[in-house]
Amino acid sequence: MNKLLSIPIKEVSREIYGGAVRPSEICKASIKLTSIVEPLKPYINVTNDVAGEQASAADERQQRNSLLGQLDGIPIAVKDNYCVKGKPTTCASRMLANFSPGYNATVYEKLRTQGAVLIGKTNLDEFAMGSGTVDSLYGPTKNLWGSEVLSQFYSYGSDDSQVTTRKLHEKDAWRIAGGSSGGSAVAVATGTCYAALGSDTGGSTRNPASYCGLVGLKPTYGLVSRYGLIPLLNSMDVPGILVRTVDDAVLILNVIAGPDQADPTTVQREYVPINLSETIDISNLRIGIPKEYGVQGISEEIAECWEKVSCLLKEAGASVVPVSLPHTDYSIVCYSVLNRCDVASNLACYDGVEYGHRADEWSSAHELYKKTRSEGFNNVVKGRILVGNYFLLAENYEKYYIKAMKMRRLIAQDFDVLWNNNVDLLLTPTTLTEAPRYDEFVQLDNQTQCLIQDHCTQPANMAGLPAINVPIMLSRNKLPLSLQLMAPLFHEQRLLTVAKWIEQTVRFPRLELKNSCLLE
Repeated sequence: MNKLLSIPIKEVSREIYGGAVRPSEICKASIKLTSIVEPLKPYINVTNDVAGEQASAADERQQRNSLLGQLDGIPIAVKDNYCVKGKPTTCASRMLANFSPGYNATVYEKLRTQGAVLIGKTNLDEFAMGSGTVDSLYGPTKNLWGSEVLSQFYSYGSDDSQVTTRKLHEKDAWRIAGGSSGGSAVAVATGTCYAALGSDTGGSTRNPASYCGLVGLKPTYGLVSRYGLIPLLNSMDVPGILVRTVDDAVLILNVIAGPDQADPTTVQREYVPINLSETIDISNLRIGIPKEYGVQGISEEIAECWEKVSCLLKEAGASVVPVSLPHTDYSIVCYSVLNRCDVASNLACYDGVEYGHRADEWSSAHELYKKTRSEGFNNVVKGRILVGNYFLLAENYEKYYIKAMKMRRLIAQDFDVLWNNNVDLLLTPTTLTEAPRYDEFVQLDNQTQCLIQDHCTQPANMAGLPAINVPIMLSRNKLPLSLQLMAPLFHEQRLLTVAKWIEQTVRFPRLELKNSCLLE
């Protein structure tokens, strides 16, 4: 069973279809593993009851030879900003700590109807505002890599020595998981589930994928429904996928993509499922290396990793060319303005009247609103609301919001120029370093860290482009180093094909549970 929790979805599905294992057995092992890795805090809520019911239903379908597909009986997790009917959906905030929606998010509903088994709701930065999963009501999520949990329960195949971890004497010397979908990333990395939903507004799926050694896919804006995803920035929010392999990303995308009448921003055309070949030829591709992504602060190891993969692509016959995205340096500032404006607008509904937290003592409606919002939101969220409202004042609207929207158009046009000049894909870093230590990460405030952490990822959100994180190698500290691919709108087939080629070529080490971690 230990090995079964460490292999790709396709292989697990084959075992289920062959009758070698029952979905309920996998579910029980996954639930047991959540308790073993609980010190890392990947989950806000482990949904034992839902998982048990769904796994039992999958058992019955298995016995009747009527399984629904490759996801039937497969454990998944969902970031806790997606609505799941009858289950708390907290956004890691006191404001929604007791909120249970009466409906399912479309993406979860699609996975559920294909037989996927919900193991739990995962941790995040409050209302997805962060890049470390350190600003949660329920405490920070810790990275599996570099942790004592890793050295105690995991190995690279048969080689235990490579994951030996120095005992951390300092209390806060552990590595962050990235964010804001850090809980989803750690849930997958630990093997408690095979896939997890994140959300990606400025890199919140790709960033933790980079730090946790996972594949993290941000689809084209409009390809996947946002219905039931509690919004952060309406025009950039995209459901993200966190998995261990590119093939697993394809499986999940093929289920959740497509038009949705409940979300008018989805593209109203039939989705054509993606199918990737095992033999991939990249010799006809032209891949751009944007000079603006080699910024100050990029680590020597990330730069070496970037150069290594560029050389591998050249050796395989691809044309690798330097390119320029001249407005990149303005992108993060523009993103910050638009983010805060949408936060101010979207979070205005949390007033203690309709639902969510409500202050106990108040003498007027004004005092109710003031106390409720002061108690319900953390300082990061309150800060973004205040700044967003300032940007949206009549005297500031043109100077900040409209100017940011104009700059966003120029940023998108930079990408269009490259695509129109026969550049097929872009290869960049995802993050500038390996996963930082928590004690060093929190030396900078949330806003400053987001400016650093989102530098390479948020331009894809500004332009609506599909992008993917691919783990490449381990650093000298035995931590994942990753790169990002970006493609033109709706070119997920091309993006995933090259991502799979890189995955096959670099052979990033995959973790397996040790036999000492008894899950039978």
